[in-house]
Amino acid sequence: MNWITNYVRPRINSIFSRREIPENLWSKCDECGTMLFHRELSGNLNVCTNCGHHMSITPRARFAALFDGGIFSEVEVPAPTPDPLQFRDQKKYPDRLRAAQKQTGEKEAMLVATGEMGRTPIVAAAQDFSFMAGSMGMYVGNAIIAAAETAVKLKRPLILFSAAGGARMQEGILSLMQMPRTTVAVQMLKEANLPYIVVLTHPTTGGVTASYAMLGDVQIAEPGALICFAGPRVIEQTIREKLPEGFQRAEYLLDHGMLDRVTPRTQMRDELITITRMLMGLPPAIKGDLPAPGPEAQPQQDATKK
Repeated sequence: MNWITNYVRPRINSIFSRREIPENLWSKCDECGTMLFHRELSGNLNVCTNCGHHMSITPRARFAALFDGGIFSEVEVPAPTPDPLQFRDQKKYPDRLRAAQKQTGEKEAMLVATGEMGRTPIVAAAQDFSFMAGSMGMYVGNAIIAAAETAVKLKRPLILFSAAGGARMQEGILSLMQMPRTTVAVQMLKEANLPYIVVLTHPTTGGVTASYAMLGDVQIAEPGALICFAGPRVIEQTIREKLPEGFQRAEYLLDHGMLDRVTPRTQMRDELITITRMLMGLPPAIKGDLPAPGPEAQPQQDATKK
């Protein structure tokens, strides 16, 4: 019995015991419900390999795929006055900020960086929807101004990826004042004859749509992105009518002249390289590098000749 109890039973239990699988190995597509392996999903830039649904992606992951070799330098953004209105709802505003910073690992809802994209020097800015719904506060306004000033200083185009639920209610009127501030920043680029390209991602709504997100020289959107000021549910309740199928989605806006392109995320980098170089008056991008030419072969002398 000792042998059975001490050896056989634990051995059987170890064979048939349920093995624990880490929860972060698989992700479920919100659109089709397919279970996707995390490496396969991240390798496809968080786009479902089954139905093409575009899931959210962090600014750092987006920049890693956008810049050559994933190398970029962050642009320092001036920090605004913390909690200027002493705002409190269910939580204090500073507590919400700290919670969002801990969850995302970022200081705020926008990341600004410089680098090369297809050997084209650019400045890029991207909003993080996971940071308080990417809401536009004073920091976001400062970030866009810093991005525009850097682009003008370095004479580079600015590419902005928008993703926001609108203005940040905890900053009240100070948040709404970022709309004219960012509009002035965009005007700086236009006066310097520098391209301003906006990529609208899901979702882009509220005051962001009413300001810098719709002022680009070229407006591109990811497939299925919700782009609006007021959401479809609010509009339906207001006008008491059923809205058209796909209303306020990227494809609907493209058909009605509000966008220039709807481009999948996996093709976005090549599209941006082509458009940026064309607007900057540069030759087409080089797709690949040829090895440097070696020294010319010296003709061998005839050994018979003296």
